[in-house]
Amino acid sequence: SLGCSSLFQAIVLAHWLLTVWGSMVLLPSSYAWGNFTVLAVGVWAIAQRDSIDAVLMFLMGMAVTIMTDIVHFGIFYPRQTLVAALGFSTGMAILSLLLKPVSCFFVYQMYRERGGDYNVNFGFPTVSRNRDTYQSIDQQDESSGPTNPFNQAPDTKPGVCTY
Repeated sequence: SLGCSSLFQAIVLAHWLLTVWGSMVLLPSSYAWGNFTVLAVGVWAIAQRDSIDAVLMFLMGMAVTIMTDIVHFGIFYPRQTLVAALGFSTGMAILSLLLKPVSCFFVYQMYRERGGDYNVNFGFPTVSRNRDTYQSIDQQDESSGPTNPFNQAPDTKPGVCTY
């Protein structure tokens, strides 16, 4: 079983190799620049093991390159029969694109493991009138004692490499 750090390194290495092979013949330099820039952020995330920002930026970059890769294929995919080098390069770029959602899943798990808690908020304010969750300051709850003075829930963050 691969450790968390080894899995992250394998993801970055695999996408680096597929990007090198995928950018050999068919796709423009913008494909290579976009993917290699995101992979450089992945190297940063490997180097700084405690950085939540590096992993989040790598995850967001991978998500953006999924969209840009689709655009590149839509514009530059050849309509004629592929020769060997062109077929290999195109196949590796498509394989990289197909593996990116799986890689994003594992990178997101690593982000959560490092302490990240990204909640999607589209900017719409919500108002809640449910006051059942409020605790009165006039009354002491019997469950909060000296061992748990603030009545906090136990820590439920996953341990090392839970996936």
